[in-house]
Amino acid sequence: MASVRKATIGDVEGMFTLISDYSRKELLLPRSKADLFEHIRDFFVAEEGGNIVGCCALHIFWEDLAEIRSLAVREDLQGRGVGRELVERCLDEARTLGLSRVFALTYVPDFFLKMGFKQIDKHALPRKIWTDCVNCPYFPDCEEQAVIINLEEVDHG
Repeated sequence: MASVRKATIGDVEGMFTLISDYSRKELLLPRSKADLFEHIRDFFVAEEGGNIVGCCALHIFWEDLAEIRSLAVREDLQGRGVGRELVERCLDEARTLGLSRVFALTYVPDFFLKMGFKQIDKHALPRKIWTDCVNCPYFPDCEEQAVIINLEEVDHG
């Protein structure tokens, strides 16, 4: 099983490769290496055999709202709990920071629904979250769906 930990500068190359693979398939927004370095403190990585096999970021928007973004797990390891562990670590950090709500924009809402997220109309999210979206070739006709979890309503532990 892959071990999950906070990302370090040395992980950027592996994260970049993983995210780029998904962005070429139009499943994730591309992230430059500069962007990954700039936001390294947002990221957790899954490592197996010295290789980065997954990553996920918790991006804070406001005092009560954060986003799960750039969730990627190497295809041959999907279905083994790596993505779940990455998201759980992000949610734990959100709780530690005192955040009450975490959302994600996703093409795979069922993954998040199994973790306690609820589907919402993405237009119910604050306008500020669309900052990255305007750079997407599918904006404003994106097929991603919005999911959100209220951490105060979730029994954790």
